[in-house]
Order: sequence, then structure tokens, then C-alpha cells
Amino acid sequence: MYQRILIPVDGSPTSIGGLDEAIRIAKMTHGRLRLLHVVDELSFALAMGSESAYGDEALKSMRVEAQRVLDTALALAQSAGVEADTRLSETFPGTLSEGVAAEAREWGADLIVLGTHGRRGAKRLVLGSGAERILRVAPVPVLLVRTADHKCASGDMLRATASALSMAAE
Repeated sequence: MYQRILIPVDGSPTSIGGLDEAIRIAKMTHGRLRLLHVVDELSFALAMGSESAYGDEALKSMRVEAQRVLDTALALAQSAGVEADTRLSETFPGTLSEGVAAEAREWGADLIVLGTHGRRGAKRLVLGSGAERILRVAPVPVLLVRTADHKCASGDMLRATASALSMAAE
């Protein structure tokens, strides 16, 4: 089944949630993980702001932070007994979703696993959905993992709805 699992990581709790799920899958399938961090045009532009004179320093800083994120994710996978490696990708020009899709193709991934905020409505329109963009261009199946706060909120809503229905039935 899923032997080569690609996980984009950025160090956020959301991406760690995706990593946790990928580790569980890899343990069940005896698969291996590729932990990917992408530095793309948008993240570089946001890091730069109006400080264009310091482009080389900003890129160097982004690379150092990316390596820290990858090393932390690798340590989590290895401590769980899962085989893993890391890849830092720079996509200039390009986007995060293009970088993830390219890595999936080049590495021969069977599955992409990533955390998502599950934003809806105005927040999604304003902030966009990186997960949705990856889903649209991915050459392999994509598993989206909601962050714990969304899981809890969904569970609470489900329990409240079930409780209200059972009270109405009485």
C-alpha cells in the first residue's frame, strides 16, 4: 500500500498533526517518509517585506529555519521507529503546491499527507487554502489531516447535536 509518504512540514502545529498521522500510516504499512520543506516565491516575498536590499540574508535565514524544522520532524519520525529522510526545496519561480507536486513526482510518492486548518467562508477567501492548491495539482492521493482544535470542535458539535436530537426524541 502506501510505501512512500511525502509530508510537507513547516513546523506549525498543523503540519505536526499531518506528520503524526503520516507516522501512524508508515508504521502500519512499513513505509518510509520524506519530510519536505518548500521555500517558494510567496514565503520569500513575505519574509522580505520592503527590505529588498537584504535578500541574501533573508534567504539564508529562511534556509536555516527550514533545516531546523526538517531536523525536528526527522527526530519525531525516527523516535517513532519510522524510516525517514528530508528535503529542502526552493521553487523560484513557483509556488508551494508546485514544489510539493514536483517532489511527489520526482521521489515517486504514493501518498501526500498534510495538516490543514480546514478554514471556511471569509477566512478561506482571505487566507486561501494551501492544502486545496496542493490537492488540485498533486499527482498522487492526498490525505488532509485537520488540526486537533478542529477535531475537538467537530466532536463537541457532533455530541451537542446528538444530545439535542435525543432530547427532542424523548
